Amino acid sequence: MTSTVAIFALTPGMIFLKILGKLLFAALLFFLIWCFAVMPRRGHPKWKLLRQYRYAHRGFHDKPRIPENSLPAFQRAVDRGFGAELDVHLTKDDHLAVIHDSSLKRVCGVEGNVEDFTSDELRAFRLEGTENLIPFLEEVLPLFERKTPLVVEVKPANGNWDELTQKTVECLDKFSVEYCMESFDPRALLWLKHHRPEIVRGQLAQNFMKEPAGLNGYNRFMLTNLIYNTRTRPDFIAYKFEDRTCASPRLACHLLGGQEINWTIRSLADMKQAEKEGHLVIFEKFDPEVTD
Repeated sequence: MTSTVAIFALTPGMIFLKILGKLLFAALLFFLIWCFAVMPRRGHPKWKLLRQYRYAHRGFHDKPRIPENSLPAFQRAVDRGFGAELDVHLTKDDHLAVIHDSSLKRVCGVEGNVEDFTSDELRAFRLEGTENLIPFLEEVLPLFERKTPLVVEVKPANGNWDELTQKTVECLDKFSVEYCMESFDPRALLWLKHHRPEIVRGQLAQNFMKEPAGLNGYNRFMLTNLIYNTRTRPDFIAYKFEDRTCASPRLACHLLGGQEINWTIRSLADMKQAEKEGHLVIFEKFDPEVTD
């Protein structure tokens, strides 16, 4: 009996095509998983209003005359028709202080953190060498009632993300103010998702792979690449302007339809570029309406 040659023997070309097919399938699967991971929530009705404004970073401050996160800075933003971004910390006695750093050293020249002081104790300090006090959220919100909107950043410390986020929302509920909320801490967004899903929520991020900011390697990777979106499903991504070309914000906002906000814009040219790309802007140190 004569032997026969197996007619289904694979040629080198067939082997190559088989491997290529598996690689393409793996790449497609990875891309779909990546899309699922970073996918934002889309179509919130509040965007019709929020997209109409530019947002002054920590108020429309004018140092050294008008400090950041001060009542005059917020009033100046309202008077000019700008929205504003502000930062909220929880004091020792559960009040909501509007200040960027947890440490009081930079803006008040005082050792210690906001969370270690009561609201009465904070009243003894002044902002950046002026007579302005650290404001509390309930003092800021009346300035914006039925006027321009706010971007409210909650800044958890010492594990207080749930309490801080809840108290901030409860305070906002008392005033007729349009706003969205954001945080670097995805646990604050998760609280909003579970308890107040109607609020526009946003994930703050940057390229933490080049700027660690005190984070461990795991969180640097997860935040840079927006992987926590899998659980929090934010309405927007607030990404550092200089890092906006990172792959994940591009995917989430340009392909999957999320809204991007860029921080912190410090020149007219950068503002125009961000807005050309369809992003909202949080600006400081220049007047967006002065073109010369």
